[in-house]
Amino acid sequence: MKYLSTRGSQNNLSYDQVLLQGLAKDGGLFVPSSWPEFTINELKEMSKLDYAEIACRIINKFTNENISFDKLSEICRKTYQNFHGPDIAPLKEIGDNNYILELFNGPTWAFKDYAMQFLANDFERALEAKKQSSIILGATSGDTGSAALHAFSGKQNLDIFILFPKGRVSAIQEAQMTSIIENGANAVQIDGDFDDCQEIVKSIFNDINFRDKVNLSAINSINWARVIPQIVYYFYSAFKLGAPNQKISFSVPTGNFGNIYAGWCAKKMGLPIHRLICASNKNNILSRFFDTGFMTRKIVEPSISPSMDIQVSSNFERLLFEIYDRDAFKVKEDLEKFKLEGVYSVTQEKLHALKKLFISYYLDDDGILEEIKRVYSNTKIIIDPHTACGTSAAKTVRQKNKIDKEIPIISLACANPCKFPDAVYKSIGIKPALPSESKDLISRQRHSLSASADALAIKSLIEGKKRFI
Repeated sequence: MKYLSTRGSQNNLSYDQVLLQGLAKDGGLFVPSSWPEFTINELKEMSKLDYAEIACRIINKFTNENISFDKLSEICRKTYQNFHGPDIAPLKEIGDNNYILELFNGPTWAFKDYAMQFLANDFERALEAKKQSSIILGATSGDTGSAALHAFSGKQNLDIFILFPKGRVSAIQEAQMTSIIENGANAVQIDGDFDDCQEIVKSIFNDINFRDKVNLSAINSINWARVIPQIVYYFYSAFKLGAPNQKISFSVPTGNFGNIYAGWCAKKMGLPIHRLICASNKNNILSRFFDTGFMTRKIVEPSISPSMDIQVSSNFERLLFEIYDRDAFKVKEDLEKFKLEGVYSVTQEKLHALKKLFISYYLDDDGILEEIKRVYSNTKIIIDPHTACGTSAAKTVRQKNKIDKEIPIISLACANPCKFPDAVYKSIGIKPALPSESKDLISRQRHSLSASADALAIKSLIEGKKRFI
């Protein structure tokens, strides 16, 4: 398996090169040169395996040049051993052949743990093999930051810097990030929104001299190695409901497009996914695109589902690459136009083809509160505001008869509702309790750094704080 950039200037890279480089030097994102596909018999065999074994079979398709199957199996076992409960990804029925996949059993109670725990272990492997050290730089709209800081803190030869928008993450998310006090782990408050944080990260990665000087790498889903482990829970949950003999649809709350793109990858690999429902909040750039074919940036509006307060969905570039039949020049042209003018579009023919797989809906804050109440009233299950966007979209699809009632819809529950207690309380009058191991989270000692929304300021901060290189 080799990799290439969506913008054309790099190709024939190995998995380890992509892992450690993160973002392509032309500003593009790495994708596989071809898509591995499981046969029906392979899928049937995989359906009998546990989560770590399924992960190993899937990830091996993308890493076999650099990681032996036995070593990968060891990494996968290590990755999931600190998840809570008897099931790594529990599936719960909520009526009308709809299900919730609870992806918050990792150490920071969010779906980001599934990829981040693997990524930290794999970085450690790759850097040890090369006898190198590295600086990890990422941006977060909430859950990525705590998952990354938890996973990477204490790792040998790694410093990590996570940028987050000041005052625009939940109190619990901020407490999780800033209470990780360990040498080399740095949470950095930025005066701006998530798109500002993400743009700073991209700008710094585009400074090739600085990248090489500090051996910079990425842990956001711009890093292909972040996407791969997210493919796993699509297979795992679909197998529970009868795949590969049964088609499955998924409803995915998404802002940056990484999580739902992982579902698209699962379909490319042979999982019988019927439809992918793209669920947005009021910052609905993705649902606007799927409605009109125009990707149009607007001002980010703070919401009660802050992890989706995004107007630049970075991972969509990977899908755009496929929409244009891997025409890197066309991708680069559109993304440059988007950066300058805040808009690009695809033809109606291309949009029609996309709509054969993707359906999209969005929900405003009032709708989110109503949906949390609806799910709780019907099932006594408490969901967080992001999950509510997904379950509402699934409900709407059923009401409009856009998916046959015989096809299950799995809604991805991306975070423990305890991370958003105010929104949940406003909806149902209950404040979900913190998990027992984190009862003292709010009162823990905290530490963070602060910086302006400026790439030069962040580069200076990294230079002053880094321990290695």
